[in-house]
Amino acid sequence: MLTISKSDVLELLRDLIRIPSVNPTLVPEEGHNEVKIAEFAVDWLKKHKVDARIEFVEPGRPNVFAEVGDGDGPTLCLCAHLDTVGTEGMEIDPFDPRVEGNRVYGRGSCDMKAGVAAIMSTAASLAASGSIKGKVILALVCDEEYSSIGADHFVLHHKADACILTEPSDLKMVIAHRGFLWGKVTSMGRSAHGSRWDLGESAITRMGKVIVGLDDFDKNVLRNRSEDLVGPASMHVGLISGGVGISTYAPECQIHIERRTIPSENISNIKSEIEKVVQNVAEGSQVDWYFHRNPFSCNPNELIVRNLTESFERLLGREPERVGWGFWTDAAIFQQAGIPTVNIGASGFGLHEPVEWVDFESVIMNTNILIDTATTFLREKRIIAEV
Repeated sequence: MLTISKSDVLELLRDLIRIPSVNPTLVPEEGHNEVKIAEFAVDWLKKHKVDARIEFVEPGRPNVFAEVGDGDGPTLCLCAHLDTVGTEGMEIDPFDPRVEGNRVYGRGSCDMKAGVAAIMSTAASLAASGSIKGKVILALVCDEEYSSIGADHFVLHHKADACILTEPSDLKMVIAHRGFLWGKVTSMGRSAHGSRWDLGESAITRMGKVIVGLDDFDKNVLRNRSEDLVGPASMHVGLISGGVGISTYAPECQIHIERRTIPSENISNIKSEIEKVVQNVAEGSQVDWYFHRNPFSCNPNELIVRNLTESFERLLGREPERVGWGFWTDAAIFQQAGIPTVNIGASGFGLHEPVEWVDFESVIMNTNILIDTATTFLREKRIIAEV
């Protein structure tokens, strides 16, 4: 179990919160990135006898890679992201980690510097034990809050037999979540003077029909397409722009749509059915797909799921609740890379909100679960490999 003191873990968490690591793509005006927190993590891990280094994904955007163990055998990856969302509108000092009872306040306290602290404390405890047969690697990644360039880079350069993420989950085991698809729809009109009803055709009016058609499709088709753990598929219009002036018929209008996907769906079919809806109400409109992330689903019979379940039972005396999420995480990237992945994290409140806090006792329990699961997984994976 945990070999460093609870007070050391608390100070680690507070130190992490003190270092601003706001995602610079999301909030460039706040003037931060993940460099300082990555440097701190490497220094702390090295002081605790864990090999660690920075791997830059691009300038100013670092991952931290670390490893502990003898390297002779299976590999388990522990993953958390270093970046946070912005601080505008916060009702607490975002970088002053105030402690009240079991609660630790601050931006990123829950999402997800608690998870980072749990993973780093796990690595330090395993290094101190000196009995790890196999290897535990740490993926402390950048940019999860925007496009996950950190996780993409990590799985291209490192392999593992399984992965545990520590996104805050109230100590529930997450084995599935939805994906998403982003697209831009463009409708064309005919520009003309506002008085020339006989010549002009408004692209905005045409787009109105598209919006109504997509909304009808969302409510009457997608909401009936559901899976037990993650709920229904869904779609919404997130952005709209169009027109050149109030006295001119709009020559062009654009909307950006987000389609939330479920594990059983096929991305080609998803695109085709949306394009059909658009063409049925506004023929000649253009749909451009520019970004997507796959949904995530881990087989509940995977060894890492069984081992985590057993560790949870040993420590808490009951089975963990297995759940799915509607939102997306880096788990999908690791699973897509062929690495069986599961998520378990601390309890807290206020993700992306004006007040954010994490329950510190759940951070300690999460850490002990990680230590026990890592030890069990590496031992059992080795035995299976040798049979």
